[in-house]
Amino acid sequence: MDRHAHASEQAISGMSSEFHFRDGFAADALIISQLIALFARDFCVNPDGSGADLFLQSVSESAELSYLSDSRYHYILALHGETLAGFIAMRDLSHLFHLFVHPSYQGQKLASKLWQRARQHAAVQGHTGSFTVNSSLNAIPVYERFGFLAKGEIVEMHGIAFLPMQKP
Repeated sequence: MDRHAHASEQAISGMSSEFHFRDGFAADALIISQLIALFARDFCVNPDGSGADLFLQSVSESAELSYLSDSRYHYILALHGETLAGFIAMRDLSHLFHLFVHPSYQGQKLASKLWQRARQHAAVQGHTGSFTVNSSLNAIPVYERFGFLAKGEIVEMHGIAFLPMQKP
């Protein structure tokens, strides 16, 4: 795995906060799963989360640990001091697997910065094709701003709803 693009911490200033970016490691599984948990209800079809057990297991600390340990996945974390402000994860250089920004850091273009870094990483690794994402319904406008287009209808499965999208 190429670590040149992200191995050293880099600061982005000129925003209301300063962020440091680095690759994700196995030791980050807990903080990653905790950040995802803040948004779990946004994915669920039922407000109480019923029926979403498989999804919730797929974003648990143990699941995130397995992804972080798998060379098919690449995580980039944005930290504000020691706090996880957001992160992005790509699978196979072409599928945007996760993109989460803590509510306290939204509105600072952090999702865009993470997406830009993930695309740069994929390009350095030789990816020249399209990207896909299964967008939560709340995140559709974000992905549309990134140039993604719906590539099907809204899917409901395992107690969650999402829209398959692709960026040519």
